[in-house]
Amino acid sequence: MEENQEIRPESPEKPKMATDNLTNAQASPMKEAATPSNTELNSGKIDKDFAAADLNPTPAEKLQPSESDEGVDLPSISESLGEEESSDLVTEPQFQNPNPLEPGPRARKRRRRKRFFTEINANPAFPRNRRNSVGKELDSEAITAMSVGFPVNSLTEEEIEANVVSIIGGKEQANYIVVRNHIIALWRSNVSNWLTRDHALESIRLEHKTLVDTAYKFLLEHGYINFGLAPVIKEAKLRSFDGLEPPNVVVVGAGLAGLVAARQLLSMGFRVLVLEGRDRPGGRVKTRKMKGGDGVEAMADVGGSVLTGINGNPLGVLARQLGLPLHKVRDICPLYLPSGDLVDVGVDSKIEASFNKLLDRVCKLRQSMIEEIKSVDVPLGEALETFRLVYGVAEDQEERMLFDWHLANLEYANATLLGNLSMAYWDQDDPYEMGGDHCFIPGGNETFVHALAENLPVFYGNVVESIRYGSDGVVVYAGDKEFSCDMALCTVPLGVLKKGGIGFVPELPEKKKEAIQRLGYGLLNKVAMLFPYNFWGEEIDTFGRLTEDSSTRGEFFLFYSYSSVSGGPLLVALVAGDAAERFETMSPTDSVKRVLQILRGIYHPKGIVVPDPVQALCSRWGQDKFSYGSYSYVAVGSSGDDYDILAESVGDGRVFFAGEATNKQYPATMHGAFLSGMREAANILRVARRRASESASNLAK
Repeated sequence: MEENQEIRPESPEKPKMATDNLTNAQASPMKEAATPSNTELNSGKIDKDFAAADLNPTPAEKLQPSESDEGVDLPSISESLGEEESSDLVTEPQFQNPNPLEPGPRARKRRRRKRFFTEINANPAFPRNRRNSVGKELDSEAITAMSVGFPVNSLTEEEIEANVVSIIGGKEQANYIVVRNHIIALWRSNVSNWLTRDHALESIRLEHKTLVDTAYKFLLEHGYINFGLAPVIKEAKLRSFDGLEPPNVVVVGAGLAGLVAARQLLSMGFRVLVLEGRDRPGGRVKTRKMKGGDGVEAMADVGGSVLTGINGNPLGVLARQLGLPLHKVRDICPLYLPSGDLVDVGVDSKIEASFNKLLDRVCKLRQSMIEEIKSVDVPLGEALETFRLVYGVAEDQEERMLFDWHLANLEYANATLLGNLSMAYWDQDDPYEMGGDHCFIPGGNETFVHALAENLPVFYGNVVESIRYGSDGVVVYAGDKEFSCDMALCTVPLGVLKKGGIGFVPELPEKKKEAIQRLGYGLLNKVAMLFPYNFWGEEIDTFGRLTEDSSTRGEFFLFYSYSSVSGGPLLVALVAGDAAERFETMSPTDSVKRVLQILRGIYHPKGIVVPDPVQALCSRWGQDKFSYGSYSYVAVGSSGDDYDILAESVGDGRVFFAGEATNKQYPATMHGAFLSGMREAANILRVARRRASESASNLAK
């Protein structure tokens, strides 16, 4: 079978590169850049016929909630909104009070993560005595590749499995890495254009054409280049099955993972349909339009909301392609005492430093425990509290309230109580963390979702109940409908798998079922409030509040201001840890009143009037039957290996799995879900080629 071939318009102009060598002056893979040549344009069609029920995809925009779903007056808030409950609070217009700039708030990160750096200059592939112009450029390309998730001087497991080099280690691998990094950086310099193989070859010495072919094919098929929503990329088709019947694939779930995988599979030539139980795409990424009187309105992300690290982030690529500006979440985050006073800067600095030192001591302890007692694991919260007592940290009330706030922030990052987190592996993904700023997308993340879902064959309102698989294919059952296919991709959240929401026939392997139960799946909830005006000020994106009761430390502990990106004066309060569980049993009326009580406690002593919101929404992700929670975490007794087990296919490549809980490197993130969809599209292509090759061999006998 022929390898994928791109069908694209002519190559864009590329910058010139200097000539020199990374590994050997006589055998450099790089050469002087030449003028790009044109690439012939071809076209093709995809047959989307399926052995399934006769259905027509329903456009998502026709299934959006009606105006009446936006909310009612506060005294009669609906209890039946599922993912979020809504209320409108309409009051007489009030004077806007100026919010004086608060003195001395400290810069802080949204969540505590240990940054992982690779020292480029220490890499033997980049000798210091050869630091010339091309060396610097190659270093820059290596950094770009590293930001995408590639090691600086080694291969990924995916590359090893794809046999990109004949021998691991040595000169061939070193030159392949140079070529790989160059191709990644070349496309990342202009993500709105299609990078052709010929274009990639122009700055590489001709004798390394095989390396270019190999690297280009790998990066293209695994979704590291030429992906996304730029018009020229959306129109591209790859000839993966020339002369052969293309396999058909059913994708279960229209969240980020499912949409990305479906779009990638269609571009590869597969016949694809997507089944979604909800009446909208996006899954746990959901944006709601909020509005009130006098034209006040805003877009609120009640699910996934923050792009956590923009360097190398594929969602950042989509933003560039769609022309969306990114708003950096500013680090300034003032913290307020229950009295409304700002926390003393000195005390704040002291407790934050102590908190981080305790986490570092826990890390050192676990390392020695793992080396001496291989199977030991204890809750992170238990270890932190033990060290806090031993070292006498946060002994007075204000210090303890500050310490509790940092604990709540950590529970927010992991969507669970610290007592549920594995001390040994809770932060196993830290080395892979995306670098760069945390950002908001103006208008909400539904911009991505609807762009990804556009023109895809998505069938909404089809709740998948079971998947039967065997050597002859797969049948997906949704109500009274049956969908027969060659392969299926299951992208439902871990919470649904834990609840047994989808039956598998035969049952999943014991190893996978055990991993599903071991991994944690937690909860984060939000209260989104649209106000008649911004009373909290435009100079900050976040602020926090402390509580005297440790048991309620996660209750509305952090506020996000979306005024600069949502289109209106929108404030979102977060509920984490144990408070997130209790929140789901509270009435939305009581929840909103409690948030207002907290806000008035902060601002009224300053002479600032806090008005009633014109509309409020309360999320209920734990009660949503399509998610049963928010995102995954490493529970006590689990490890990062369980993410890999969840990602494994079953039935000899008949049923595949994607979603944030299948991504060991980037769990609990939107980009983790996105990348898992790309990963499984590549895996499905690999298996389809293997079967085609086996079939051809059998026919030849």
